[in-house]
Amino acid sequence: MDENTKIKIRHEISRIDKSLDSVTTLLDLCRLKDPDIIEITAMAQVLHAFYNGAESVSLLILKYMNEKIPNDLKWHKAIFEMIFGSNSKNINILRDDIKKKLEKYLLFRHLIRHSYGSELIWNEMKPLANEILDIWKIMKTDFEMFMENN
Repeated sequence: MDENTKIKIRHEISRIDKSLDSVTTLLDLCRLKDPDIIEITAMAQVLHAFYNGAESVSLLILKYMNEKIPNDLKWHKAIFEMIFGSNSKNINILRDDIKKKLEKYLLFRHLIRHSYGSELIWNEMKPLANEILDIWKIMKTDFEMFMENN
């Protein structure tokens, strides 16, 4: 992998790290009590930004692999499948054991873009909020391993 692509990927990874580091108080608060509407809305933004960042890293890697990036209404789902091996080289960028969990963030990304804060249901968001740091740790490791090996 060329150094310029690695720089771009590392930059996106650092942006996700910074974003998650800046909301540790909110993450902790939401583990202690059910959040109010303002906290729920803030957490929705955190979850949305997290998935968008992970998708940005994935796109950089897929472009490096010379994969054809879809340009239709289902491109987010296509990108998701591609990072789990449904690409021309059958390479898993991320390990399969997080696929089902990460897919919930993809679905939430769609939901948040088409709903109002008052429609958000905390019990559906709670598992995503509680697992975000663990999921990111795995993803970050996988992204770094891919860079190291390519």
